[in-house]
This record gives sequence, structure tokens and C-alpha cells, in this order.
Amino acid sequence: MFGLGLGGFFDGIVLHQILQWHHMLSSWYPITSIENLELNTLWDGVFHSATYLFVLSALFILWRSARLAHFRWSTKVLIATMLIGFGLFNVIEGLVNHQVLGIHHVNETVDRETWLYWDIGFLAWGAAMVAAGLVMARRP
Repeated sequence: MFGLGLGGFFDGIVLHQILQWHHMLSSWYPITSIENLELNTLWDGVFHSATYLFVLSALFILWRSARLAHFRWSTKVLIATMLIGFGLFNVIEGLVNHQVLGIHHVNETVDRETWLYWDIGFLAWGAAMVAAGLVMARRP
């Protein structure tokens, strides 16, 4: 859950706000008017709210687990599961929002013909994080 939330925060903060490569609905409502910018900003906020709920859920689960007598703290497991969650966020969000729904693409500031390459890179980055997390979690 932490990884899902942090993956969403990274996407929203870095790609939506800092780099401004895309917004939540920018393929459907391009940023060509104030109205479209306002609509996209609203949905960026809805998206951030959902990622915030993932982080709150993770914090609650961690707090409850830490109170158990048999709970064993492990930095390696925490990092591994965060990588898995972050990567899953990228893969699921990349497949659903970028490919299936087409509501936005990773980098809409470049030529449209190259959008798919950025989307594929995003998916590959996510898959690599899932794989690294799984390998890390399985090693003693």
C-alpha cells in the first residue's frame, strides 16, 4: 500500500505538477483553455486524494501489525514491498489510463508519434520495480 501511494504521489507531483508532462484527463481535455486546465487540475486533485488514502491505509496496517507480539521489523521487506507496490502502480495505471482508456500519456509535451515509447518506458520501469521487489523479498 505504501508503494502504491508513493507511486501515485511520484506520478502526480513529478509528472503532473513539476514537469507538467500530462494531467489526469489531458488526452481527452487538452490544456488548450482555462476550463480544460481547471477540469484537469480538479481530477489531478481527486487522483492525489486516492493516493493519499493508499498511504493512510498503509500506515494503519503497519501500525496494527507493529503492535503484534510476533511482528518482526525488516527494512528489506519494507523496501521490497514498496518497490512491488510502486511498480504495480506504474503497470496498472500505465495499462488502464494510458493504453485502455487513453485519458493521458506519460509525456504529452513531445511529438504525438513518440507518446507510445514514453508509455512503454513507464510500463518497463514499473515491471522492473516489481521484479526487483520480488527478488529482494525472496532472498534470505
